[in-house]
Amino acid sequence: MSIIKNEKLFSKQWFIAYTYIILGSLLFAIGNVIFASPYKLAPGGTYGIATVLFHLFSWKISVSAAFMDIPLLLIGSWILGPKFGIKTIVSTVAILLFVGIIESTWGVIPVIHDGIYTATEAAKAGVSLNSLIPTADGAYFVPDYFLNTLIAGLIYGLSIGFIFKSGATSGGSDIISMILNKYTKISLGVLVLIVDSAITISTLFVSNQFRLPIYSILLIVVESKIIDMVVDGIKSYKTIFIITNKPDEVRDAICNDLNRGGTCFKGTGLYQGAERNMIYTTVSRSEFVRLKEGIHQIDPDAFINVIDSSEIMGRGFKALPTAN
Repeated sequence: MSIIKNEKLFSKQWFIAYTYIILGSLLFAIGNVIFASPYKLAPGGTYGIATVLFHLFSWKISVSAAFMDIPLLLIGSWILGPKFGIKTIVSTVAILLFVGIIESTWGVIPVIHDGIYTATEAAKAGVSLNSLIPTADGAYFVPDYFLNTLIAGLIYGLSIGFIFKSGATSGGSDIISMILNKYTKISLGVLVLIVDSAITISTLFVSNQFRLPIYSILLIVVESKIIDMVVDGIKSYKTIFIITNKPDEVRDAICNDLNRGGTCFKGTGLYQGAERNMIYTTVSRSEFVRLKEGIHQIDPDAFINVIDSSEIMGRGFKALPTAN
């Protein structure tokens, strides 16, 4: 029997999954319309292309994205099979709706800036228009590229992380990469990087400033880190493998001093073929500091391999989830 199951309709997991989708879609729309697009940043994806088209031809972002996302979903389902599922369709439609609502009500106007001027106000203040970025309503704003990029990366990362946690995918240009991956020997990761990099570099069409692709890449870096934190959690636990000649003393330190458990193994060393003792355990970050100091006192020649663990379930840690 497969352990992978879809959520039952209107179950707790179903509501959580679709809450993630709606919240992620809303945050994505905010990040795109209010943070990335006013600064002409294009951090990959169809909405990166839509941002470039908006600044080149004043086409609405939601309309341009719809003309790309909907055909890509259809083509992707035809070539790759219906692997994206209903959640990705819901996410794609929700993002389009939220982007359309925000750009129609708020407009493509930044939240982060150092002042907004009309052309007349800028002239009176002695501010050169060359140092400003025009808005869709004819005004100009003083940009704060770095802070805006960090906040945009945070919002994008949260949005896509929530969508991924729901079991959906981002769709869009990722489908292009998947199609190319099917017919070439190039890895999916490399293809995603190529496609998104090409979209990022396209910002040079709306401005000859090399800062735009650079800040777009910085946005992608911040976004990827936040996605990992949302999907995998903050890696606050350490999984440790200890090879020691004093397993009893190390075991006592783990069980008595830290009140943790573990598992003991017998192994054979590759170099001399001698039998070695290995202890496997998982502890918190602060407990690892104490354990490391204790092992140094017990067996300075011990070998320790430490792995970051984002989620630990079982006795003494997070409880295993219960089925509905």
